[in-house]
Amino acid sequence: MASKCDAVIVGAGIAGCALAKALANQGRRVLVVERSLKEPNRIVGELLQPGGVAALEKLGLGDCVEDIDAVPVTGYHMFWKGQDEASFWFCPPSPQETKPSGKSFHHGRFVNKLRQRISKEENITVVEATVVEIARDEKSGAAIGVTCGDEKRTTHYGDVVVLADGATSNFRSQFLPYAPRAQSRFWGLELIDADLPYYGYAYGVIGSGPPMLIYQIGQHETRILIDVLDGTYESMGSNPQAMRTHMAEQVLPAIPQRIQRSFANALRESRLRSVPNRWIPSSRNLAPGLLVLGDALNMRHPLTGGGMTVALKDVILLADLLKPTDVASLANSDAVLAKMATFHWRRKRYAASLNILAQALYLLFVAEDSRLRIMQRGFIRYIQQGEDNFAEPVGIMGGYVESPVRLFYHFVRIALGAPAVVYGVL
Repeated sequence: MASKCDAVIVGAGIAGCALAKALANQGRRVLVVERSLKEPNRIVGELLQPGGVAALEKLGLGDCVEDIDAVPVTGYHMFWKGQDEASFWFCPPSPQETKPSGKSFHHGRFVNKLRQRISKEENITVVEATVVEIARDEKSGAAIGVTCGDEKRTTHYGDVVVLADGATSNFRSQFLPYAPRAQSRFWGLELIDADLPYYGYAYGVIGSGPPMLIYQIGQHETRILIDVLDGTYESMGSNPQAMRTHMAEQVLPAIPQRIQRSFANALRESRLRSVPNRWIPSSRNLAPGLLVLGDALNMRHPLTGGGMTVALKDVILLADLLKPTDVASLANSDAVLAKMATFHWRRKRYAASLNILAQALYLLFVAEDSRLRIMQRGFIRYIQQGEDNFAEPVGIMGGYVESPVRLFYHFVRIALGAPAVVYGVL
């Protein structure tokens, strides 16, 4: 039987669950439709920056990172070519504030906690079903609901429809002009009892082959992600066994020695999985009755772990713009579209910072050009010079400092200083 609510959200992932909670807090009636409510099993979406943790708490969902064996993330440690190292950590924006901290965890456990949490909300209904069509008004073309099911179809109507169905959204192309692109994949393994140098730190390995990201996802489990260009994989005939050989011969020697044993064990005994490193610029949606959120709207390279933080900050901004004192009814499509125009521009302050940082660091870390290798070394030396250099850029990466201009300032300082550092002038 058809139903009607204030908002129908397609997808019960990070963005979908968070927006459902935010709208329910406003007294809106929300239906969340998710294809499968089984615990997800993914190798990304496992590191939440401090700005994302703060956003969760603001939404009243802070308890969702508790009791899932999550590990604090207080900083990063970089390894460069096996020759140099540098640590940087999250610094309080002011002396009166506590030191920011992120969280890393098993993605599926976090999503399950979010789903359990919103299922207890009086104004939220969660349904397991496959959305096969966005229902649209025949005259205006406005989104008016979703149709679920294959043989027996049910249509759920809402004042707005929210696409929060992730990176592989089935409906994005109907409403937005851009399609996701990828030129590499993250290949991931789960290491058991890896011998990591510092508790509560994530690790980057650059300069000796593909860039790698390493972080704990539990007290005994550590995720390692290795970025491999699509062209490299295609040159192996897209053969997974050839990729294992590549990992053993080319990647293993570049990993810090103390982690090599656990990596070799995982490579021999565990499943080697991959996910495309997609990116897509955000675009303003002009379809009445429709909102797009999360990875369905905007993606960047996952090297800096900014995706969930952007999504949660988007939810806070969007919910504030749509609060009942400003938009009494979500059925007022003109008012909602006007707020979406504001949303598109306001989100750039934090989203642009995180997007630019992710893409720029990836291009720097993956580079084999000798001039960019100089920049890699300059980046390491810049960090080594202390908090005066890294406090602000790490705050941008952590999602609690919002300033594309300041990010550009630090890029310029690294670029200008790198040659002098490398050639011994400084």
